[in-house]
Amino acid sequence: MASTRRPSYPSRGLPDVISASKEDSATPAPTTQTPAGAGQGGPATPETQRGNVLSFPEPKAKRRRRIVLSTAGVIVALLAGIVAAAIYSPWLAVQTVSVEGTRMLTPEQIKAALAPLQGKPLPQISDDQVSGLLQPLVQVKAVTTQARPPSTLQVKIVERVPVALLKQGQAFQLVDVDGVPLGTATDPASVKLPVVDGGGGALNQDLFHAVTAVLGALPPDVLARLSDASAKSADAVELKLVDGQTIVWGNAGEKELKAKVLAALLKAPADPKNPVRVYDVSVPRHPVTR
Repeated sequence: MASTRRPSYPSRGLPDVISASKEDSATPAPTTQTPAGAGQGGPATPETQRGNVLSFPEPKAKRRRRIVLSTAGVIVALLAGIVAAAIYSPWLAVQTVSVEGTRMLTPEQIKAALAPLQGKPLPQISDDQVSGLLQPLVQVKAVTTQARPPSTLQVKIVERVPVALLKQGQAFQLVDVDGVPLGTATDPASVKLPVVDGGGGALNQDLFHAVTAVLGALPPDVLARLSDASAKSADAVELKLVDGQTIVWGNAGEKELKAKVLAALLKAPADPKNPVRVYDVSVPRHPVTR
């Protein structure tokens, strides 16, 4: 009887069980392919060209613009540093104040008023700041300053010019063309300025300014020959010379022309037989003497 038993063979070192999952069999194993000629001097493929980008030279105009901008930035930074150092540097602090243009005031008065500027850097000082410190000194009309490094501040003063002595009661005050009182005259006779009698009551400002506007237009040599000035109205200003002659001025119109005509008339030779008592320049193009 034939046997149905299958023969068994010995395993030649192979595992008894071989298993494989569906997932493993479906996913192909990654393979690494070496392009033909890579590393052997062969033709390069697109993949090998990615690391070798061809660079073009920078255009001259762009390179020049970049150099100019960077240089300008360095210069601006240096200038900013220099300006900042100048503004705050203690080497430029004020130590000396030089004063010019004073007549009524003294340089010491100006320096005393500007004492708060001592030790302050020159670039930080302005004309407005100096004018503010000098404001209490009514004699100062205008001021300009100039820095003289390293430590000198030069101050030029423009003073108000007195044009009359304002008499109020027994007091005499020096006043300028704007009517600003500049000081008291202790000896009015020694001051060669006309006297404006303001009376004992309130001063009529319109009449007063009409008179001072006329006086401000006169040259110093004519002003020194006046004894007094008055006005009955703004259109009727009269002046008196020290020798008693009268000047009919009229209103304040054309005051520069009237001043020139009056100066010419006063320089004309006097006629002893017909002495002039009145100079009428109210119509300056047709002056009259009588």
